[in-house]
Amino acid sequence: MDSYKSQRLASFLLGMCFWSIGAAAEPVRQLEYLDRGLVAIPYGEDSVFLSWRWLGDESDAVAFNVYRSENGAPVKLNADPIADRTNLIVPAGAEPQDDRYAVRRVIAGVESADTQWVPVWNSGYLDIPIQAVEDYRPGDASVGDLDGDGQLEIVLHQTSRPRDNSHSGLTGSPILDAYTLEGKHLWRINLGRNIRDGEHYTQFMVYDLDGDGRAEIACKTADGTVDGQGRVIGDENADYRVMDQADKRFGRVLDGPEFLTIFDGRSGKALQTVDYVPNRYPIDGWGGIGGNGGNDSYGNRCDRFLACVAYLDGQRPSLVMCRGVYGRIVLAAWDWRDSQLSQRWVFDSGSSHPPYSDASPYSGMGGHSLSVADVDLDGKDEIVYQAMVIDDDGQGLYSTGLRHGDAMHISDMYPDRPGLEVFSVQENEEATVRFQTPGVAMRDAATGQILWSHSPGVDVTSGLAADIDPRFPGYEAWGGPGGMRLADGRDAIHKPRTTNFAIWWDGDLLRELIARSSTISKWNWQSEREERIFEADARGASRGPNLVADLVGDWREELLLTSPDGQSLRLYSTTHPSEYRIRTLLHDAQYRLAIAWQNVVYNKPAHPSFFLGHNMTPPSQPRIKVIR
Repeated sequence: MDSYKSQRLASFLLGMCFWSIGAAAEPVRQLEYLDRGLVAIPYGEDSVFLSWRWLGDESDAVAFNVYRSENGAPVKLNADPIADRTNLIVPAGAEPQDDRYAVRRVIAGVESADTQWVPVWNSGYLDIPIQAVEDYRPGDASVGDLDGDGQLEIVLHQTSRPRDNSHSGLTGSPILDAYTLEGKHLWRINLGRNIRDGEHYTQFMVYDLDGDGRAEIACKTADGTVDGQGRVIGDENADYRVMDQADKRFGRVLDGPEFLTIFDGRSGKALQTVDYVPNRYPIDGWGGIGGNGGNDSYGNRCDRFLACVAYLDGQRPSLVMCRGVYGRIVLAAWDWRDSQLSQRWVFDSGSSHPPYSDASPYSGMGGHSLSVADVDLDGKDEIVYQAMVIDDDGQGLYSTGLRHGDAMHISDMYPDRPGLEVFSVQENEEATVRFQTPGVAMRDAATGQILWSHSPGVDVTSGLAADIDPRFPGYEAWGGPGGMRLADGRDAIHKPRTTNFAIWWDGDLLRELIARSSTISKWNWQSEREERIFEADARGASRGPNLVADLVGDWREELLLTSPDGQSLRLYSTTHPSEYRIRTLLHDAQYRLAIAWQNVVYNKPAHPSFFLGHNMTPPSQPRIKVIR
């Protein structure tokens, strides 16, 4: 018995002993119902690779039987119930194109009666046709169960001439499309001309916010937004764009009302629209000590948006809409309950003025990504806003003073020490080099204590943390000057070139790297270099894949990309066998919330709340309530 399997048994026994203690202290979180997620993928010349979910509300004692339908009758393909993994390679049937497969749960020798039969994919990926739009391309995607059937649907941002906030120019109207995995188009939301298209502007949350078993969509809207039923929000004729090409504000929207809208996931219908909090004014009130330490009055810093979902009460999800990165930062938390939006709290760092000596400790601490985690282990989530953390009650938990950065990761990266860790990289440029902020830092997620750092005053633009080397405990982290660091800060070895994205793809517990949108590489720790193990005939969004997440099959992650002609999405799922059995990552709340925020600004990989890597201790069963 290998270490993982022996630890899994020990974890189960220990969990049984102490379950009652934890049950009294830790709230039960609502999470979406998921079906078995079985996929059947061609494997070699005459075999099929099967992969399915072990669900978060299923005990360690569950096992599975696998069936193929032959002449309309189920034929079992395994001798004994499968209890050590959730994937299997089986011979193809006599008529492979007609094969159907199913998995049945077995508990204490009793097999469940429910059966969902799935066909074999036509190729090594699932082709999902989309309704392409002229002059648009598929951008970031998110997922949620929009109709309550236990299967995830895709919400796709179709983008046209997107702009960074620092660049002037007109953009197309952002479009949100919903599709089933079979390619059925459910609805289209057109955010309209008064929402500028770009990764800093168009954040959309897909999540079951009210616990009715179906996901909603939440995003910033404006006059002229058209919902999925063709109904216009506000004044359909309004056009607030600056149209003077000689004006530095050309193409920006710096006037007119700003809204927040909740849309029905099944129909795309606008359910409620309220004023967006905060508004943009004063436009020149958003500068500070983040980034280059500057300010502007043309709409760059005032329109930096982020968003997330968090379990602020420990049980039910809340929506958090955010504005500001380099100076003033505002987070507004909302609850969607009984078809009504209510504001839970607002955090506002306040404006400051050059030379920003009057700035709040929380001013200028934002980044181009964010995360959500229970950093203080009180059962309720905090928002990790790059260099600072906002507590579940809307108060600042701490500010590190590390200031603005472009990448940040949080998980149990160093399992030999208690709690979670945050790895981040920081910008130092122009007026802010004087602060000599570390370009790279690892900190205690609960307190903000810097565990190690390097490269003071260096502008580090990207960094990644993942367990890619079995020789060392915990995660490895790299970015900026020097080589790769261990979780405890020791210098390790040469570092990979890839700093953007990671994915669990092959059969071991180490994480792989997405070198480009369509290429997966493995870190060869013996030769200390990346080796390509998979390449898709597809392309991604602007900064990586359209989505990377555990969408179907076992605990490993899928790669969602766009076909070369832009007419479909392609869902790639691994066919590497794995001897490790881990519950679906979607039923780990931190990971699930990360899939919701992955589309926000500079997309980053999701990390679970537990250490997932070489020699890991198996996580205990999550305390969740599945909403059907």
